[in-house]
Amino acid sequence: MNTLSHVDDGNRPRMVDVSGKSVTGREARAQSRVWLPPPVLSVLEDGELNSKKGPVFATAIVAGVMAAKKTHELIPFCHPLGLDRCDVEVRVVGDEAVIDCTCSVEHKTGVEMEALTGASVAALTVYDMVKALSHEVVIRETRLMKKTGGKEDFERVE
Repeated sequence: MNTLSHVDDGNRPRMVDVSGKSVTGREARAQSRVWLPPPVLSVLEDGELNSKKGPVFATAIVAGVMAAKKTHELIPFCHPLGLDRCDVEVRVVGDEAVIDCTCSVEHKTGVEMEALTGASVAALTVYDMVKALSHEVVIRETRLMKKTGGKEDFERVE
């Protein structure tokens, strides 16, 4: 029977005890997709959106990295991690901004939440910076694409 790792036998929330786990290399990649309506795409130039607030994708990259580093401050039971690496990439595919956030660490716990948080905040930053052009922007999905290290590896097959 599968049990939730963040709930004890008395059904109380808890932080997972990782003290008995081994330190291993852990990596995770998450992706957010943001649909961009025509008024937003009309200002796309050389792979970047420029708004009155500045370069949209460059700002989203910085925001995503900052958010990944602070995940433990946002998600109650996440362990604080000193990330070894956090890369955020933004590319336009058709009418979507595709945001990938990859995090890695040598630790006793994984970095899925850091990657998901980084991708999510980068997507929110895109919305914030282009909302003056259109409120029709849609953050479509955020999902884990791949994780390695720890108990089991995972890779999304598309």
